[in-house]
Amino acid sequence: MLSDRSKMVGMSETPAPAKRGRPRTFDRAEALTAATRLFWERGYEGTSIGELTEALGIRPGSLYAAFGDKKSLFKEVVECYGRSPVGAFMGVALEEEPTAYGAFARILREAAVIYPDPSHPAGCLTISAATNVTPQDSEVAAFLRTLRNGNLPTFEARLRRAQQAGELPADADPKALAAYFAAVIQGLSQRAQDGATAAELTRTAELALAAWPAA
Repeated sequence: MLSDRSKMVGMSETPAPAKRGRPRTFDRAEALTAATRLFWERGYEGTSIGELTEALGIRPGSLYAAFGDKKSLFKEVVECYGRSPVGAFMGVALEEEPTAYGAFARILREAAVIYPDPSHPAGCLTISAATNVTPQDSEVAAFLRTLRNGNLPTFEARLRRAQQAGELPADADPKALAAYFAAVIQGLSQRAQDGATAAELTRTAELALAAWPAA
């Protein structure tokens, strides 16, 4: 029979059971999804570092280590958004549709459904996320403005090809049409943020398409 002291020694020498499982790892994709929703809902200026770290489940130091700073995180969010189905639908339509009319009709009709979709914040992230920023964050506003303005030459090039193919009349103005459709798309985004439904926006899209010049 072991003495009490022997029992205590034996207990102390028994190794503690190993902890199961591995520590929670940082998931960059999940973090970007959470950050996207915050920036989309509140805008760049209205989203604080504290709100971001809480939503991402990380400390400020980890956020800076992973993304650099708030501005860098926002730019990465916008780039990921641009590759997502809700951000890339315009480019997909321009690439897939055989006619310019088909492409712009698809863009407007899909925007009318995507922008008010309740599964995500209303409108378009690149249109609304930096409408009001302080002077020190003017770089963010310029970044988004450049992205939005980048649609204009893309639209115009597609419309000029349509004109050369006889889809648009010779007296049509591709540059003006490109600006017109860009303005309609931005308007659909704002109306969605103001509570317009998909049915309302679809009616607006159909009215906009009525301005297409007859060949």
